[in-house]
Amino acid sequence: MSENTRLRPGDTIGILGGGQLGRMLAQSAASLGLKAHVFCPDPNSPAFDVCAAFTVAPYEDLDALDRFAESVSVVTYEFENVPGATAAHLDAKLPVRPGVRALEVSQDRLFEKRFLSGAGVAIADFAEIDSQAGLDAALASFGGQGVLKTRRFGYDGKGQIMIRKPEDAANAFQAIGAVPAVLEALVPFDCEVSVIVGRDLDGSSASYDIARNHHENHILKTSTVPADVSDATTRSASAMAEKIVAGLDYVGVMGVEMFLLRDGDEEKLLVNEIAPRVHNSGHWTQDACLTSQFDQHIRAVAGWPLGATERHSDAVMENLIGADVDGWQSVLKEPQARLHLYGKAETREGRKMGHVNRISTRTA
Repeated sequence: MSENTRLRPGDTIGILGGGQLGRMLAQSAASLGLKAHVFCPDPNSPAFDVCAAFTVAPYEDLDALDRFAESVSVVTYEFENVPGATAAHLDAKLPVRPGVRALEVSQDRLFEKRFLSGAGVAIADFAEIDSQAGLDAALASFGGQGVLKTRRFGYDGKGQIMIRKPEDAANAFQAIGAVPAVLEALVPFDCEVSVIVGRDLDGSSASYDIARNHHENHILKTSTVPADVSDATTRSASAMAEKIVAGLDYVGVMGVEMFLLRDGDEEKLLVNEIAPRVHNSGHWTQDACLTSQFDQHIRAVAGWPLGATERHSDAVMENLIGADVDGWQSVLKEPQARLHLYGKAETREGRKMGHVNRISTRTA
């Protein structure tokens, strides 16, 4: 195995995970003359519709993983909850990009916060929580407010409790399952923003424009560029994101979520969390940039140079969640909208079924 493996057109990239992100990665791979082999335990994975090969097996099936490894040149992943043992098993056989360490850091909020703090980027104050007594003590130092989050397996608002008053804190540790957790200081942010950053095999990195994100029911609803922030804030966001990927010796695309705080004309960014993969808030790049975040990730994983990240249009990405997808015909009638559907057979409340990118003439 060579960590410097570089692919040629016709080679195959292995993708762990068969959801919509895996689907769009496979589509980008095909557009660049590469093949995708998707490994996922779900036989109904939407990525299977568009890939050259797929394997249906548990992530713990070592025999299936060995056969998978023999059929591909490098491996990447579409979600951060790939079991660490799975990634490590494959990493002993061929390059896994972004890498095992990025998974280890992002799968545990405490590890993630310690890494971010050590990398020199600004984050909210936090405390390790292992009991209700520990939570009560930490809250006392945080002014009685904070966000309690499980260290592992939380997403889209799951595994967390907002604490604003004493009654919110009562039995909060039990309410999240009495599992290892972190308490984050409550941040009076103006909005949430994110940056998509890519880093290649040679250590070069490039960031896309900062996006302003709006959530509904803890699920991202829209991402908008430009984000109505200062040029200095845009530069700061890119510098922070690029410092993070360098600290992980990362290869691929990462989503970096941040809080924007305002004090008069002053703007400040705090990193909230990282996602070691292509990210929902970067879907706008598919139609507002020459190189989408999916193309960028495939290029980096293949050992190819990064593409241009400049935005040629303004954009608003809207997630189609649950029954929102029923309006697909109306979207098709909009002259400046592009519809992206994920091929999921069953519509469920809270499920991401697709997204729409609405573009307009660039203004900033």
